[in-house]
Amino acid sequence: MTAQPPTSVSTAELKTMLHDGAEIALFDVREAGQFGESHLLFATPLPFSRLELDVYQLLPRRNARVVICDDGTAGIAAVAAAKMHALGYTNVCVLTGGTRAWAAAGYGLFRGVNVPSKTLGELVEHACHTPRITAQELARMQAAGENFIVVDGRPFAEYNKMNIPGGICCPNAELPYRIATMAPDPTTKIVVNCAGRTRSIIGAQTLINFGVPNPVVALENGTQGWYLANFKLEKQATRRYPDAVNAAALPSSRESALKLMQKFGVREVAAIEVSAWLQDPTRTTYLCDVRTPEEFAKDAIPGSVHAPGGQLIQATDQWVAARHARVVLIDGDGVRAPVVASWLAQLGYDVCVLANGIHSGLRLPPVPVVALPELPTISAAALKQALESKRATAFDLNYSMHYRRAHVPGSRWSSRMKIVVDVRKVTGPLVLIADDIGVAQLAAAELAAAGKPDVQLLDGGTAAWIKAGFPTEASPEKPTDEECIDHLFFVHDRHAGNRAAMLQYLAWETGLLAQLDAQERAEFHVKAP
Repeated sequence: MTAQPPTSVSTAELKTMLHDGAEIALFDVREAGQFGESHLLFATPLPFSRLELDVYQLLPRRNARVVICDDGTAGIAAVAAAKMHALGYTNVCVLTGGTRAWAAAGYGLFRGVNVPSKTLGELVEHACHTPRITAQELARMQAAGENFIVVDGRPFAEYNKMNIPGGICCPNAELPYRIATMAPDPTTKIVVNCAGRTRSIIGAQTLINFGVPNPVVALENGTQGWYLANFKLEKQATRRYPDAVNAAALPSSRESALKLMQKFGVREVAAIEVSAWLQDPTRTTYLCDVRTPEEFAKDAIPGSVHAPGGQLIQATDQWVAARHARVVLIDGDGVRAPVVASWLAQLGYDVCVLANGIHSGLRLPPVPVVALPELPTISAAALKQALESKRATAFDLNYSMHYRRAHVPGSRWSSRMKIVVDVRKVTGPLVLIADDIGVAQLAAAELAAAGKPDVQLLDGGTAAWIKAGFPTEASPEKPTDEECIDHLFFVHDRHAGNRAAMLQYLAWETGLLAQLDAQERAEFHVKAP
């Protein structure tokens, strides 16, 4: 991979840019494991293996100010900058020396993922003194048969893996909208939990800020705290919020939502103004529908992005890359978008709520699509024969941990970053195996540019191989830990009963505030009730 030297920016220049109030998208183009071990606070992960697949959604305005970084040694930032320039991004530069130079200049680096959002949770608890109870106290309440309800603020898939016994799945953004139906008795205590800390705190404080009459508390340290206290977790539970809401409570809920918007400086914006914003070449505008997946699939505004409200707060960098950009939130009820907006405002975003939501009549321009090469496919049966007769070589581009658990026998693990090197001594046809076709197409483009155009794709990926009745093989130690740059080993098994990992993770969360410098702290705008 080669590229012309891009424009560079020093660590001091980037530090100024991050806090000058103007829009900036800071992309870290290393793979997920590398990013999670050490990155800048406001960096957005954009793995090089997926760059063209994700960049248009993360940054729709192509003349926006962009800085790209890696660790300063891999050289992948310069290559990524060239790729973005080819995609039409016109204001791209690279951080000289990457994260290593940033640390050498005395600036902080952070471990983990979604760090700004998790930092928000710690700031909220500190500023608002969000009430909480311990696992032992909740167990006592259960044994005594007290009047309470446990609501789990995570998405259903996370809840279904493990939850507090008796807990009901209700993602945080849904809480104010549905809690009157779930806990109609105002004397019922509401206990909000997540896996750790952030969503427990944000969920509980959301209800408090919203003004629900019930007593509300967060479960300290969530399911991890429960497990560490030697209580058993429930698994594969299917309880979830009711689909229907209490219609009689909606007018009051909308009034509370309006007060919340006023408190946090969030305004309502009409469709005609949003349409004008989308044509503005000087500002980036994001349009995020914060409703449930089912609602979004039924009647979304074409071109809007689905960002479930609770997760948009918890992992904002998965949808919004540009700091200080405009963010317009969409719902269909006038409750959920204002609630989510109140938190994004505290995260430092210029956030508004679309008046009348999905009924606003807003129409959006088509979303750009990156043109990727079409790949000829090969069936599982044909690949099996080709591998057995050594007429082809297969490379698995799925996540390294997936490869370790189960892969096509004889296939080798690779990635876009290393595929050209991996095939140098290979002769004959190449077959790529990938659950995401786009990942394979990007890797194939690298191969074609390197003079290896004879590439096929396993039709249906590993799932098709298994469906055909063919065996897979495991390799628990291959690729090696060092090669697994797409996997974050940092407390990765905290949900698998590793107590040491749980304690380390909780200590990491509570220690985030101490890592902030004064300028980073000033980017958050947390208000006490």
